[in-house]
Formats: sequence, C-alpha cells, structure tokens
Amino acid sequence: MEKLRIAVRKFDPFESTLQKLWDFFCIKNNITIEAEMVPLELHDLYEETITKKGLQNGNWDIAHLNTDWIFDAANQQAVLDLNPLIAENAPQNYPDGWHQSLLRLQQINKGTYGLPFHDGPECLIFRKDLFENPIEQQKFKSKFGYELHPPKTWEEFTQIAEFFNRPEKNLYGCVFANYPDGHNMVFIFCLLIWTRGGSLLNSRNKIDINRPEAVAALDYYRTIANNPKAVHPQSKDFGSVEAGMAFAKGEVAMSINWFGFASMCEVIEESKVKGKVDITELPHDKNHETASLNVYWLYTIGTGSKHQKLAYDFLRFATTAESDKLLTNEGGIGCRKSTWNDPEINKTIPFYHKLEMLHETALTLPQTPVWPKVAELIDKMILKALESNIPSEKLVKETQITIQNII
Repeated sequence: MEKLRIAVRKFDPFESTLQKLWDFFCIKNNITIEAEMVPLELHDLYEETITKKGLQNGNWDIAHLNTDWIFDAANQQAVLDLNPLIAENAPQNYPDGWHQSLLRLQQINKGTYGLPFHDGPECLIFRKDLFENPIEQQKFKSKFGYELHPPKTWEEFTQIAEFFNRPEKNLYGCVFANYPDGHNMVFIFCLLIWTRGGSLLNSRNKIDINRPEAVAALDYYRTIANNPKAVHPQSKDFGSVEAGMAFAKGEVAMSINWFGFASMCEVIEESKVKGKVDITELPHDKNHETASLNVYWLYTIGTGSKHQKLAYDFLRFATTAESDKLLTNEGGIGCRKSTWNDPEINKTIPFYHKLEMLHETALTLPQTPVWPKVAELIDKMILKALESNIPSEKLVKETQITIQNII
C-alpha cells in the first residue's frame, strides 16, 4: 500500500501536531492515503534525508529540514523549488503573513525551497519568580552590590548563575546543551562571538574564526561550562531538548536556548514552572550589543517524491494561521505574525509577542554548502576545549587551518 513518508524532527510537540494536522487534512479533503511519520534525532535526520539522498530517491516525500542544511539540500537538488506551485496556489496570506527573517534563508538562486514550520530564536530564558523574590534580591545585593536583574553582561551571567546554584535543592544556576551534535555548542560559540562584537567572516566574506573575539568566546565558554558552582551537572549529555526539559522541570534558574523551550514551559504537562518564566535578550560584552541567532525549521518536499502535489497541498494546509496556532498550543513555535500577536496565545504564554523583538537582532549562520562540515570542526574544537587544558588560542588557530582546507 502506498504511503506518504514524512521525516520528522523528533520532539513530542512536532509529532503530535503533525499527526493532528494530517488527520484533519484527510477528513477535509477525503484522502485515504496513509502518512508514515518517522521521528528522527538531528544527526539521523540529516543523514537520512541528505547524506543518504533519501529526498532524491523518493524515500521521503516531506522532511523537516532546518535552515543550516537548506543551502546544502538545494545545491544537491534534494528539495523541490516551490515557486511554480506557489505561483499556482499560494499558501494563505503568503508572504505577508510571515516576518521577513523567516522567508530569507530558503530563498536560494531565485528558488523557494521550503515553507516556515517552527521557529524561535535563541534567547535568555529565566525564572522570573526567583528574580522577583524580595529575599533573593536582598541577599544578592548585599553579596554583589548591585540589583538582581536578568544579566546584561556575561560577567553578571556567571555571578547570577553561581548565586542561584543550589545542588542540595536540585536547582542549578544555568544549563547548557553541550552534547556534541554539531549544533548547540556551535550556536552558543557563535553567540559568544557576536555579543563580543566579532564575526565568523573576514573582510573577504570567508569563514575565519582565528581572531581575538573567538578566542575570548571559547575562553568564556570553557570556563562557565566547567564551573560546577554554576552549571547543571548533566549539561555535557544534554541536547537542546533535554536542556529545555531540565528547565521546565524547575531544575535551572537561567538557560540560553531557543525561544520554543520557554513557551513549552507554559503548555506541557510535565512543566513545574508554569507562570514563572520570562525571556529577554542575551547578555553581551560591556562595550557591545546583544545578538540572537535565527535558525528555523522548514517543511520541504523531496525532488524524488511521487506525491509532490499531495505533499504541497498538505504543506499549504499545515501552514495556515489555524495550523500555526495549533503547533504553538502543542508546544512548538508558530511562525506567523498572527500567532505571535494572538491574544489567546499571549494569555497562555505572556512573553509570546517578544518574538518580534528577538527577530530584530537575530543573525544567521554563513550560507555556504560547507557549513555543516565547518560546524562539525567547531564542535570538535569546543569539546576539546571543555575536556583539556590546551590554550583556546591554539585550538582556534588549529581549527581555522582545518577549516581553510575544506574551503
């Protein structure tokens, strides 16, 4: 029996939303073909869809791909250019229903290689109940000499993390997603560079991390990540989902993670911090601005799919304002402006409207086919930094030489 096969990013809210959307879609359009949805971890998802050419050979009809990979996928002709289909039958309120920053990265060589599915830039997620507690405020001020507030600088971030670190109460100052999957550690490293006024590119627009801001970023990262007086002890085994869950279970005071993990705290059953969460911009160096990172997820269609028209009809259905709102209520992050400003959503998740603010300072990673390989090298470098005493300067220099060879 023929099936429509969908490669899904493994995450409960994504899985439940997609199943509901498919069921509604079938009822509405009297469709009898079954959908087989396969949840995959990050590494496996890339492997299945791109490395093993699953989108080209018809193994997958639809796949969740993130914007780190889309350049690669488009260049390999693994994903369908949706422009002809959009011209014929555009998604509801396209493109005006979305913020510009969610439409850019899938535009490659005049083609459109996906529709926005899930988003939520990196931000600082914190326990507002702890920060607003008068006793904590008093204790903090007498210890550090300034008012307790979400950290504006990285120095304050360390002090506040140490202040709230109470292992005996199963509460830790901060948490990181330090499992080496080529993503989360790389993202934090990039954010630490940007918030120090640095860049990943040199004046010739080539990737070049051998510069003082990158050394300072790596120094800070290895120091804070190895600080037992500040960090959740399981950080080295956590991916972003596990780090998000630790925060939702009330084990952490502050987290640098995707916006989606903050909103998840307000909607999932396991959350012990409903109503106690807020988000703000990331800390930065004293003399520099804040920054965020925008990597988002797309719905894409495989060039080898035998069901391209059906797949596109489903994508149109899955990206309506109603479907976008459903994703948010399930614990994902809707991509439409209508969802961000929805009164019901903001009643449940009071900081939801702040997404617009994060998008204003959100930067993106270099769009180059070699980025996944570069990210892997940066990942290895960070891991080496966390597990050895090799000076950051040496690690950065050596990694740049290897990057140079790929480029």
